[in-house]
Amino acid sequence: MSNHFFFKIHRDLLREGPGNNESTRRAYRMLSEVPKHPHILDVGCGPGAQTIELAKLSAGTITAVDTHEPFLDELNRRAQTAGVSEQVTAQKASMFSLPFAAGSFDLIWSEGAIYIMGFEHGLRTWRPLLKPHGSIVVSELTWLRAAPPVEIAEFWTENYPGMQDVDGNLALIEQAGFEVVGHFILPEAGWWEYYQPLEERIAVLREQYKDNEEKLAHLAVAQQEIDLYRLYSAYYGYVFYVMQAK
Repeated sequence: MSNHFFFKIHRDLLREGPGNNESTRRAYRMLSEVPKHPHILDVGCGPGAQTIELAKLSAGTITAVDTHEPFLDELNRRAQTAGVSEQVTAQKASMFSLPFAAGSFDLIWSEGAIYIMGFEHGLRTWRPLLKPHGSIVVSELTWLRAAPPVEIAEFWTENYPGMQDVDGNLALIEQAGFEVVGHFILPEAGWWEYYQPLEERIAVLREQYKDNEEKLAHLAVAQQEIDLYRLYSAYYGYVFYVMQAK
């Protein structure tokens, strides 16, 4: 799928992945050693639903990075509307080469994006950017049950072969030099906050491109992910992992 059509599917959605404000709040409140006015880095921020919530929660300053400029523009609009624009700086940057000095942040946050780098690689790469005993919070796609059905096992083996179960990710967190503060599973409502408007968009585009086989094939792939979640949500989900550097 071309980037242009991908962003046509995803344009103006509230979120670019599963999540909800309740889970962002729950994860933030698990942190015990964050300063009153922390410096926060939000990696892979998308249009910034969680960025806005973090600004409200923390009274801190947030640098939010993404590679897609329209998402950053939308984040700036939302921050202005929410009255937190003075706290939020949107910056175009790749998570693979973040342009910040070591020890810059009290907290690094990333919802539904660390998979792009790989869980362990992301943690090890971002850790030097933390101040001493700084924290990281990520949500990561995770197996919740052993022996998933063949259909969903094959789908995620193809799309995210590095996917671990909870124990596997907890071990990787320790190996990357962090202490686990806590973890919890994103409730299904957080998936549907993303999937419901996405599914509505797919239906509109199917009608718009009903004579374009290539576009319809891309839309079918996007719909397949939603349909598989309906069938197999007991077997996988996003898990929030809250950790502090040792």
